[in-house]
Amino acid sequence: MNLTLKRLFGATAAVATCATALLGTGAGTADAAGRAHCDRAERPIWIDDPSRNMTAHGCSLPDNERRWYRVEIDTLVEPHHATEYLNGHVDRTETLHDRTVRCMGYTSENGTVNWFGCVPR
Repeated sequence: MNLTLKRLFGATAAVATCATALLGTGAGTADAAGRAHCDRAERPIWIDDPSRNMTAHGCSLPDNERRWYRVEIDTLVEPHHATEYLNGHVDRTETLHDRTVRCMGYTSENGTVNWFGCVPR
């Protein structure tokens, strides 16, 4: 193998290694920057419009405060209400799996996390 070809392979390997290291660092930062995971959540649907609030259980919350959070949910239950009242009739209930919802913030108490300012999908 001639010297030019060896140098070309060496430069390619160095660039690939550096790019992998940088991408790995960025991915770790993105995961720590506002991602949360919840086992189960419930978000009511009021006459075809999803609520901006969501109640979740079994959540791992990020350590830092953010403007927006990405909440990854294993099981999202959406009861579809026939009226705009909490004690109104529920037409049907949908169970969705592996969903991601963006929310502005949360409060937590006794293992229950109340997410607010959630964007409809």
